[in-house]
Amino acid sequence: MPTITVTRDILYERLGRTFSDEEFEDECFDFGIELDDVVEESGVVKFKIDIPANRYDLLCVEGLSRAMNVFRERSAAPKFIVKPSSLQMVLDDSVKSVRPYCVAAVLRNITFTEEIYNSFILLQDKLHQNIGRERSLVSIGTHDLDTIQGPFTYKAMPPEDIKFQPLNQETVMSANEMFEKFKQTYLKPYLQIIEGSPLYPIITDANDVVLSLPPIINGEHSKITLDTKNVFIEVTAKDREKAKIVLDTICTMFSEHCADQFTCEGVEVVSSSGSVTTPKMNYRTEVCSAKEMCLKSGITDLTPEAVANLLCRMYLPSKAIGDEVSVEVGPTRHDILHQCDIEEDVAIAYGFNKIIKQIPDIYTIGTEQEVNKLTDSVREELARAGFTEVLTFSLCSRDDVSTNLRIPHAIGNAVQIANPKTFEFQVVRTQLLPGILKTVSCNRKMPLPLKLFEVSDVVLKEADADTGCQNLRNVCALYCGKTSGFEVVHGVLDRLMMALNEKNYSIQQSSDPMFFSGRGADVILGSKKIGHLGILHPEVLEKFEITLPCSVLEINLEPLI
Repeated sequence: MPTITVTRDILYERLGRTFSDEEFEDECFDFGIELDDVVEESGVVKFKIDIPANRYDLLCVEGLSRAMNVFRERSAAPKFIVKPSSLQMVLDDSVKSVRPYCVAAVLRNITFTEEIYNSFILLQDKLHQNIGRERSLVSIGTHDLDTIQGPFTYKAMPPEDIKFQPLNQETVMSANEMFEKFKQTYLKPYLQIIEGSPLYPIITDANDVVLSLPPIINGEHSKITLDTKNVFIEVTAKDREKAKIVLDTICTMFSEHCADQFTCEGVEVVSSSGSVTTPKMNYRTEVCSAKEMCLKSGITDLTPEAVANLLCRMYLPSKAIGDEVSVEVGPTRHDILHQCDIEEDVAIAYGFNKIIKQIPDIYTIGTEQEVNKLTDSVREELARAGFTEVLTFSLCSRDDVSTNLRIPHAIGNAVQIANPKTFEFQVVRTQLLPGILKTVSCNRKMPLPLKLFEVSDVVLKEADADTGCQNLRNVCALYCGKTSGFEVVHGVLDRLMMALNEKNYSIQQSSDPMFFSGRGADVILGSKKIGHLGILHPEVLEKFEITLPCSVLEINLEPLI
C-alpha cells in the first residue's frame, strides 16, 4: 500500500472541521484507509496515511479530501469536462521500439500556491512509483505552456544528437553527458530504463525546443513555477491504458485549481494509425442487482435506494431502478473493473464493523490439507534429529537440474520460464537438492557438519494435467562433513518412516549418475520408487563449488499420506 504525507491543518481546512487524532483515525477506518503515523516536522504536524494501491485518486490531498467530503456527504462528486483545443502532439514512428505511447492535456488558468505546487509534484512522484513502476511503464512531464509552442512532436533520436539544458542544470548537455552526470544523483535508478538503446525518446515543440527526455528528466526551458498559469501535461508509456489512467488522475485532481473548475483542455494525439483526443474522461454506467450486492457483502437489510446512497458516498453517483442500482463510474475510479469492486464499496460505506458475522450456509467445512499436516510432522522430526531447515528459491538455472547433477536428460521434465530475467531463474525446480547445495556453497565457513533439510514443492511436466504440469511435495535432507555421512541420511529415512508408521518400504541399489558408483539407492514404497539417497559424486560437488563429501536423501511425501 502506498503511503502519502499530508499536512494536518491543510487537510482539516479542506474537510471543513478539525478532529482529534483518535477521531480522524476512526474516520479513516470508516473510509477504508489507515492513519499510519502522526509526525511533527519543523513545528508542522503531518499525517502519514496508507492508501489502497488501486486508488490513484487518493494519492494527493486534493483527491483525498474531496473523496472524504463526498463520503461524509458534505459535497457531491463533481462532473469533469474536457474542452477542445487546437494543440497537437505528433507521434513519430521512431518511438515504437522505445516507448510507443503518449497522451497529453492542458490545465488552463491554474492558480499555484506553494502548497498546491508541492502537492502537484508529489502526486507525480507517487504515480511514478505506483502505477508507473518506477517510471518503467509510465512517466510524466509537466511544462509551462506559455514558454513553448505547439504542435509538439514525440520522436526518438540517437543519444549523441540530443542536446538541451536539463531541469535545474546550468548548461546544455548531450544525452550521453547527462547520463554520465546523473549516475551520481537520484536519477540513477531510472537511467537503465533506456540506457543502451540506440534511440532515446524526446518531446520537442514547433521551434525544436526540447521539453523532456522521458522517462529521465524535463527541460529547464519549460519548467513550471508558482507563476505558471497554463500547464501542458505529457505522459509517455509502454502501456496505453496506464498512460490514460495517469493523465485522467492528474487532470481530475488539479483541475479544481483552474479558473474553470474541473475542466481541462484536450490535445489531439496524431500518429500513423490515426488521431485521438486525450484525455477522454470517460463515464460509464454499470447496472447491478441490489440484492446480489448485499448478499455477497453479508448485508441483509438494505433497499436498492439505501444501496444507491451508500455508493454515492463512495464517489460512485448511483440511483435505484426497481430492484437494481444504476452506478456511474467516472474518471477518478479506474479501480472499478467488475461488479465485485462495487460490492466492496457497498461494504465499506455500510461499515465492516456493522456486518454481522455468520457461518456460511454451505455443505463443507474447511480443514487443513493432509499433505500440509504431513509436512509439519516431517519438519518436526527432522528438527528433532538435529537438522536445520532452509527455504530456497523455487526457480533455478537449467544446468542446476540437469548437467550440474550429471543427469542432462532431466531438463525434459522441467517447466521452463518463457522470458527469464537471469540465468539463475530459468526453470522451476524438479528437485529440492540444487537449492540446498547452493546453500551449502554459501555457508562453507560454518562449523561442520552441516545438516540441512527443506520440505517444499517441486514441479514436473505432466501431459495429463490441466496445466501440463503437477506440483509434488518433497523432502530433502543433506549431510555435509569430513566424512560422507551416508549412515546419517539412511538413519533419517528410517526415522521418518518409523514416525509415519510406515513399514512397507525398502532401498535398492541404483545407478543414478549423481551418486558415487555403488553408493546410491532408490527408496521403494511397496513397488513404487518415491525417491533416492546416496553419496554425491565429486563432479556434482565441483559444479556447486563444494569441497567436502555430502550425502543426500530426497523423497516424495505424497505417497505417504
